[in-house]
Amino acid sequence: MTAKEYLNRAWNVDQRINSKLHQLDSLKDMATKATSTLGTEPVSGTRNVQRMADTIDNIVALENEINDDIDRLVDLKRDVIKTISKVQDTNCLTLLELRYLSFKSWDDIAAEMNYTSRWVHIMHSKALAAVEKILAERVH
Repeated sequence: MTAKEYLNRAWNVDQRINSKLHQLDSLKDMATKATSTLGTEPVSGTRNVQRMADTIDNIVALENEINDDIDRLVDLKRDVIKTISKVQDTNCLTLLELRYLSFKSWDDIAAEMNYTSRWVHIMHSKALAAVEKILAERVH
């Protein structure tokens, strides 16, 4: 696994969590959606209880998945923090934190650090090389 792959694991889990949160919102909307029928046909007055129960089961299952993913994200971030804290160059360390823990864009990082985008990418290459070295030392 490259340094970039290692560092991006948290971002990937964060994206999956966000996707599941959107799915959860959709399920909750579906569960609470109330529709009325206008017409002359008599209405039974009973709702499809099984359909509602299935939707609630899906909501609970998805909430459990999200909680598991959040636990995994916390563990991944803790591991990334432990690794990047060993980077000696404080500018590279800050860049890594902004990118891989705060998930900031390159433009936001450049603005926050008062560097050009080009310089941020040069520093990123240097920071990745430092992380590669740290990861290689872990194996030995």
